[in-house]
Amino acid sequence: MVEFKDKIQLLADSKDWKGLKQVLNDLDPIQIADLLEDISDNAEIIIFRLLNRNQAKEVFQLLSHDKQEQIIEDLANNVKTLSNLLNDLEPDDRTAFFEELPGKVTHRLMQLLSPEERTITTQLLGYPEDSVGRLMTPEYVAIKTNNTVEQAFKHIRKYGKDSETLNVIYVVDDEWKLIDDIRIKELILASPQQKIEDLIDRRFVSLHAMDDQETAIKSFQDYDRVALPVTNDENLLLGIVTFDDIMDVAEEESTEDFHKFGSIQSVITNPLKEKTFNLYKNRIIWLVVLVFMNIFSGAAISHFENVIQSMVSLVFFLPLLIGSAGNAGSQSATLMIRALAVGDVEVKDWYNLIWKELLVSFLLGITMAVAVSIVASFRAPEIIIVLFITMVLIVMTGCLIGLLLPFIFTRFKLDPATASAPLITSIADICGIVIYFSVASYFLNF
Repeated sequence: MVEFKDKIQLLADSKDWKGLKQVLNDLDPIQIADLLEDISDNAEIIIFRLLNRNQAKEVFQLLSHDKQEQIIEDLANNVKTLSNLLNDLEPDDRTAFFEELPGKVTHRLMQLLSPEERTITTQLLGYPEDSVGRLMTPEYVAIKTNNTVEQAFKHIRKYGKDSETLNVIYVVDDEWKLIDDIRIKELILASPQQKIEDLIDRRFVSLHAMDDQETAIKSFQDYDRVALPVTNDENLLLGIVTFDDIMDVAEEESTEDFHKFGSIQSVITNPLKEKTFNLYKNRIIWLVVLVFMNIFSGAAISHFENVIQSMVSLVFFLPLLIGSAGNAGSQSATLMIRALAVGDVEVKDWYNLIWKELLVSFLLGITMAVAVSIVASFRAPEIIIVLFITMVLIVMTGCLIGLLLPFIFTRFKLDPATASAPLITSIADICGIVIYFSVASYFLNF
């Protein structure tokens, strides 16, 4: 057993954390507890935290009371040693190590990392790519309810230097659960001997680490905050998200939606600097898809070949009519995509919106029908009635397509911006051709 302990000590001294973890996985809790009782102080905390959650629980229960206290104290007191050890760990090992820790301990240890290592660790901690967890920073100041205002300011002066913001101070309990937030202005105006407990109402707004970043954008818009706290399922305070980070995300999200609405595969920040092949690759897929979709437009036209031959003037107004349908649909889609993105409307609201859109599109169609009838009175007065009715119907159809497609995409967990302008235009073109020549066939007795 003495020889085995020497091997463990050697692995710890050489910072071979992978090898050490493999050895620990082969030991039972009693062996590990005996090892921690005899190992050097510098390595014991790392060895303990390399254990998985179940091992750590069983081993901690087997340690002497003095050793238990020592491990807890090491987390708070051996800052320099612990910081060096954590920064020396490989990023994947450190991330796996942090994932096994309680939120309170994870928060404390994250503050010991260098900014570069902290960024890497945050990205690897298992939060989804577009989650709030990827945005948060542990650089904030938290105080306890039993502090006086004077004690709170002493704490702020000591730990506030590296804080991302001091506009808001967070109030936590002994388990590091978020209780409230308090503006620095309230602390400044309060009596130095007044308790923090007397200044809070325990009402606060927070983000969950697994929330989508768009949820965070909406929260900042709704509550007008410079920063919002981030918690987990246990309401442990993990970090904060600041307004400047959210502004960056909002710009990225709007750029992404804008590109999707133009049927571009991925975001292109600067066409001047982008490689020619990447510009081609990001645009060609949807364009090819739309080529095949537009085959249906040709098929619809060929189906009404006799109508076109009998009244050639119908062709003159075809681009105008189907273009109007696509334009009206794109307008409607733009309004719906934006409303869905910012949370002004939800999927369940589609039924109420469809009736309003029917009325609006009818009024738009009537107005545009009058305009096209004026043009037709000079060019082809014999088909004014066909053009008038067609314009009303295709504008209403285009608007309904533009309204419903974003809701359908959202219902199937897809980005509503995928209901792009070219896609809507192509569908509206097909519908417009069928409507136009069907109305013409009816009125021209075909």
